[in-house]
Amino acid sequence: IFFENSHVGWLRCVTFSPDEKLLASAGQDYIVKLWNVKSGKHLKTFEGHTDRVNFVDFSPDGVLLASGSNDNRICIWDTNTGHCLFVLDHSSPVYSVAFSPDGKILASGCEDQIVRLWDTKNGQLFSELRGHTHWVMSVAFSYDGKFLASGGQDQTIRLWDIEKSGDCFSVLKGHTASVTSVSYSFDKNILASASSDQTVRVWNVKTGEQVQVLQGHTNRVWSIAFQHNNDTLV
Repeated sequence: IFFENSHVGWLRCVTFSPDEKLLASAGQDYIVKLWNVKSGKHLKTFEGHTDRVNFVDFSPDGVLLASGSNDNRICIWDTNTGHCLFVLDHSSPVYSVAFSPDGKILASGCEDQIVRLWDTKNGQLFSELRGHTHWVMSVAFSYDGKFLASGGQDQTIRLWDIEKSGDCFSVLKGHTASVTSVSYSFDKNILASASSDQTVRVWNVKTGEQVQVLQGHTNRVWSIAFQHNNDTLV
């Protein structure tokens, strides 16, 4: 399938809806677009950002779409109407957003070194997770929603207890450059991370042990993802 005339300038991010019927895309032209996966037809354009969009994520039910931008904002869109429901203000560019598995929480990673947690019902900020010493590049929830992983320019991955204390209970170290992407496997004890050091690393989050170092790329690795309910990592 070819999506014609998709964007002007670089494409920064794409993501499938949970039912795999929709595709969202965003990039340098400040806009978010929604597509029919089967036909490739353009369905909606979401306009409101004033700088490049770095990341998009669907809520688990596919009704909401969150977009994080260099304009220091997250917009939460209604995919049915195309309306912007909430604008979540930050103090610096937003590099990553992620919905919790139950859709009640949105996490954001930002250039100001803070991971923020937002209530998706009212758009209110209810927690700030501090510990990174450089930009937060990626955030990801475990599949049960109990934990959150964040990767940063400080070359670390931090694991947060979302269900109970909200504290950082582990710091994973091993990368020698910025951590650009983190992803939990369906097994909540396994986490993968990608980095500008050209490697992908696999971790046992229960023990903090580095299980594997995957090498082969010859430049920075920007994004990783586990196949759902499978051990395949892309």
